[in-house]
Amino acid sequence: MLSEVQVNHVYLACGSTDMRKSIDGLAALVQEVFKLDPFSPALFVFCNRQRDKLKILHWDLNGFWLYYRRLERGRFQWPTEASLTPLRVTRRELRWLLDGLSLEQHQAHPAVSARTVI
Repeated sequence: MLSEVQVNHVYLACGSTDMRKSIDGLAALVQEVFKLDPFSPALFVFCNRQRDKLKILHWDLNGFWLYYRRLERGRFQWPTEASLTPLRVTRRELRWLLDGLSLEQHQAHPAVSARTVI
């Protein structure tokens, strides 16, 4: 379902977020702390202190989606430095995080912009 979402940006809330926050609390955090528009075509991703739970906030036409992920084992490789500015990442980097990988994937294939066919 999340792969079908049309978004322009993905923002990570670095550090930890209180997972008791619901849609309204997370939207207020996006608007008041990050100074971003929670109604924009973006994903806003939050992680708890133990790094085993994620929430993703997304506006879709006439309402918010709140995606929730809890790992039974393991931890997300989440950026730990707390910041009032969210970290902007690509959808590919978000997939890495969701798969348990770090943002700095040195083994991943780099993006290629081909101009001609051989």
